[in-house]
Amino acid sequence: MKWRKLGRVYIPDGSIPWMHAFAANPTAEHLTGDIFRIYFSSRDRENRSSISYVDIDLNDPLTVLAIAEEPILSPGNPGMFDDSGCSIGCILKVGKRRFLYYMGWHLTVRVPWQNTIGLAISESPGLPFNRVSRFPIMPLDDIDPYTISYPWVLHENGLFRMWYGSNIEWGPVKEDMRHHIRYAESEDGINWRRNGVVAVDFNSPDEYAMCRPCVIKSRSNYRMWFCSRGDLYRIRYARSTNGITWSRHDDEVGIDVSSDKWDSNMIEYPFVFDHEGNRYMLYAGNDYGRSGFGIAVLENN
Repeated sequence: MKWRKLGRVYIPDGSIPWMHAFAANPTAEHLTGDIFRIYFSSRDRENRSSISYVDIDLNDPLTVLAIAEEPILSPGNPGMFDDSGCSIGCILKVGKRRFLYYMGWHLTVRVPWQNTIGLAISESPGLPFNRVSRFPIMPLDDIDPYTISYPWVLHENGLFRMWYGSNIEWGPVKEDMRHHIRYAESEDGINWRRNGVVAVDFNSPDEYAMCRPCVIKSRSNYRMWFCSRGDLYRIRYARSTNGITWSRHDDEVGIDVSSDKWDSNMIEYPFVFDHEGNRYMLYAGNDYGRSGFGIAVLENN
C-alpha cells in the first residue's frame, strides 16, 4: 500500500466555545453524490470533548462546505460515565437507523481517567442522535476492569461484531497504561458478550497504547487500520480471515508522518472508507488532533 496525502481538511479556529480546539477521531458518513459528513471529536476550554462535524466534497476535500452549528453529542450529566466528554468511535447503519458508538470520558483521582462505551441512535437520516441510556452499554467488569474505548462495529449476518481498546494495566500517569485491542459480539448491538478475546496485541515491550481500530471486510478477508504508540502515535495495519485472529503487517501500512507540516510529529486515529473505486483515509495530526485532521488516498487500490 502507498497512501498519497491530500492535505489537512479542518482545524478549529477557536471561535466556537464547545469546539475550541482539536479535531480528532475523524469519521466519514456518506450523504449524497460525492458529499460526505466528517464527524470528529473537539474540545472546549475545559478540555471536555463533544462530537461535531464538517461537510466536504471528495472532489475538493480541503474545502469545507458546512460546519456543525451545534454538537452532535455533548458531555453527559455530572457524575455520569461521559461527564468529561464523548469521543466518536463509529457510525453504523442498521436499516433506517444509525448507531453512533462513542467513548465516554470520566476523570478520576488515582488514575487519569475511566473510559467506557456508550451508544446514541438516530431513528432515520436527518434526525438527531439520542443516547439510549445515561449509562454505558459496555461498562467495566472483570473482563475489562480498567478502561475501554474506541469502539468499531460491523453488522454481519445478524451478528454485531465489535473491536475495541482495553487496558490490562493502569497507574497514576497515562504512560502506565497497557492498552490493546479486543473483540466482542452482540445480537442487538446494545448488549455485548465479552470473553477477553485479544484481537491485536502488542508488538514489543515499548508499545503501550493501541487504539481506534477501523475494520473493513474485503471478500473473505478483514483489514484493520489502527494506531499505537511507544513515544508517539503512528498508524498500523493488520489482516485476518475471520475477524478474530489477526496478523500484524505494520511495514505495509504505507503512510507516515510528514517532514515539516501539521502531521510531522504524529499521525493517529485512522478511518478508512471507499467511494467510487477509491479508498480514502482520514487521520488526525500532531498532539492527538490539536493540529486538525487530514485525508489521504490509496494510490494502488
